[in-house]
Amino acid sequence: MGKLFFLFAIMPIIEIAVLIEVGDRIGGWPTIGLVILTAAVGAALVRMQGVATLFQARRKMDMGQIPGQEMAEGLMLAIAGVLLVTPGFVTDAFGLLLVAPFSRPLIARWLLNKMQVQVVQAQQQQQYYRRPNQDDDNSTIEGEYKVKPDQQKERDKLPKD
Repeated sequence: MGKLFFLFAIMPIIEIAVLIEVGDRIGGWPTIGLVILTAAVGAALVRMQGVATLFQARRKMDMGQIPGQEMAEGLMLAIAGVLLVTPGFVTDAFGLLLVAPFSRPLIARWLLNKMQVQVVQAQQQQQYYRRPNQDDDNSTIEGEYKVKPDQQKERDKLPKD
């Protein structure tokens, strides 16, 4: 509850106070121009870093690895995009911190460790799981089969329904 209160009540008050202070020092219109400029530059940065992160993720997937770090960074870039487009200098500072290529990987690693994300990668031949609708008496056996050519001839002789 405290985090949501901070996010929706205290943060806008901080933003307004900073905007008023900057407006007093450089003027109202330059402050508005600066807010618009940071939104435009931020959107461009998010786009560039997003494409770079996407290529890193593709490269890892092509090597058969799970791109967990890149997924976390992609989520951070989405959050950064929202922060950078939101009018205000405090949200822009947090957004730039999430966009910067030197800080984003560090923050993503910290978040992944903090959340204790566990990713299990199973090979196709060793993947065993229990389906929710499987019988409790374990009478279901899963497998693959191939019809041999001589068996196919026998099947072709059977009457069709």
